[in-house]
Amino acid sequence: MSPTPPGCSPEELRTLFLFEHLTPEQLDWLCREGRVQEIPTGPVYAEGAPATCFYVLLEGSIVLSRRVGADDIEVTRTSQRGVYAGAFRAYLSDRLPQVYSSSLRATVPSRFFVLSSETFARLMREWFPMAVHLLEGLLLGAQVTQEAVGRRERLLALGSLSAGLTHELNNPAAAALRATAALRERVAGMRHKLGALATGSHPLAGMEELITLQEDAAEQAAAAKAVSLAPLEAADREDAVDDWLDGRGVTDGWQLGPTFVQAGLDTAWLDRVEAAVGAAKLEGALRWLHYTVETELLMNEIEDSTSRISVLVGAAKQYSQLDRAPHRVVDVHELLDSTLLMLAGKIPAGVAVVREYDLTLPRIPAYPGELNQVWTNLIDNALAAMAGSGTLTVRTARDHEQVLVEFRDTGPGVPEEIRERIFEPFFTTKPVGEGTGLGLDISWRIVVNKHHGDLRVESEPGDTRFRVTLPLGEGAPDGDPAAGGEAADEGEGDRNARAAV
Repeated sequence: MSPTPPGCSPEELRTLFLFEHLTPEQLDWLCREGRVQEIPTGPVYAEGAPATCFYVLLEGSIVLSRRVGADDIEVTRTSQRGVYAGAFRAYLSDRLPQVYSSSLRATVPSRFFVLSSETFARLMREWFPMAVHLLEGLLLGAQVTQEAVGRRERLLALGSLSAGLTHELNNPAAAALRATAALRERVAGMRHKLGALATGSHPLAGMEELITLQEDAAEQAAAAKAVSLAPLEAADREDAVDDWLDGRGVTDGWQLGPTFVQAGLDTAWLDRVEAAVGAAKLEGALRWLHYTVETELLMNEIEDSTSRISVLVGAAKQYSQLDRAPHRVVDVHELLDSTLLMLAGKIPAGVAVVREYDLTLPRIPAYPGELNQVWTNLIDNALAAMAGSGTLTVRTARDHEQVLVEFRDTGPGVPEEIRERIFEPFFTTKPVGEGTGLGLDISWRIVVNKHHGDLRVESEPGDTRFRVTLPLGEGAPDGDPAAGGEAADEGEGDRNARAAV
């Protein structure tokens, strides 16, 4: 038997939870193949470098960090003996890239037990051959399954959102199309009436006054969308205008009255028209001016419809984060509003949406595209729980040094017996074919692993609240939340006990 290298003690290794059940022969082997290394305050290894060593903390204090843009963001800080880091997946060989997925730094002079990645891989494969096969299958199989189902869930959500967006876009587009067709007819009629008026024997001053009245009418009609009359007031004005037109013998005057009232024109304006053109030409002048007013009102409708389309397209870009940096400082209210707008087509008529926003909240650093995915999952679950009727309340507030985003529904609630399982992958209460069971799992990973926030549920019949808290400062260093990885392991502490740092 080869002598144990100085500094490595099988007795000390046995005091660590990682090695406490090994045999004396195995502990001796570890001390022969490995080494105890003292590392001064400073870096141990750097993110992205080849993963050459497996480190177990014997004594000291360490910090694990991840790179986000130009900054190193702290993930974990611990002094617990036996925590491990580095190449602890070396047994996967070339199945996964063997690079350090984080940076490790000693905050005080520290002692580590160190194995090379090759030795660690050999240990795992020789000592635990069946366990290695099981771990490979579990890790790689779960990763592939989660990626496949996660893609399917994103595609299903995209299809649903696309259908809703298409519906929302169709209404203003159809309105603009109808208004454009009507506008063409009104312009043709206006040209015809103008020609008829021009052939008459009107004094020049009268025509100038008529043109002035036309400009006034156009300005009134263009500004009409900013004024909203109460139904009773509008009816009274229409009656007054109809009486005025009937009193002058205007044929079918009731067809002209509502348009004039909609544009904000009254009997005083009609008196000015009569004074400008005289009784003989009054009806022709009124119909010409009616075409002018209708033209302006139709242009208002086209402007409103195209503005609505522009808002919807802007919301779609905000939701999908097209042409945006993946990680940036955002206003959570903008993200919430874009998600609610994208989901508007899925919200039943019987569900009221209430926004309770704290608009004093600061902007926060985040991955906005993925937070929108969280909002979508939580809103979709709330709508499903309410089954077509109820109230969805979206609330934001400051919670100490965090931002709180709360989704509250008035559905029947989450039964206590399954409340602890709803964040598990593939767990769903929906019928077969209606849910993948990954929505809340993916949301949990995005919030907890990727943003270092928290996601939890509080529920009783008629009051279920999913509460998302996000740090006000930098704190989003992780990679794909659905793909696993070292940082995903670190973030699992609340759901599954783990020793890796």
